[in-house]
Parts: sequence; structure tokens; C-alpha cells
Amino acid sequence: MKSELFKKYIKFLPVLIGGGLGFAYYYFIGCTTGRCPIQSNPYISTLYGAAVGLIFAFPSKKKKKS
Repeated sequence: MKSELFKKYIKFLPVLIGGGLGFAYYYFIGCTTGRCPIQSNPYISTLYGAAVGLIFAFPSKKKKKS
């Protein structure tokens, strides 16, 4: 039981890391003029980072050798 719960949380970890990196991108590199839609809004940059983390959380299907 504990192992299954740990596996579910470990899948969520890349989403949290991606969201944190998205916010860090806004904070350190972000656009100050407001003309860049992703970089000028902390919520959008955090969501984009979390989406990238979600992509990394689920690996692609491996091809079987024939």
C-alpha cells in the first residue's frame, strides 16, 4: 500500500519542479514591458512549466523489437 502511494506521488514531482522552474523563469528572466504573454505573467509561466513537467512525468511508449 505504501509503495503504491509513493509511486503516485513520485509521478507528481516533475509537475511541481516544472512549475517552480516556470516561476523562476518569470522571476529571473521575465519580460518587464508586458508585451511577452508567457514571460510577463507569473501564473502563465508557472502553468507552462508545470505542463512541461507533466510531459516529462509520463514516458513515451517504447517500441518492441521484432
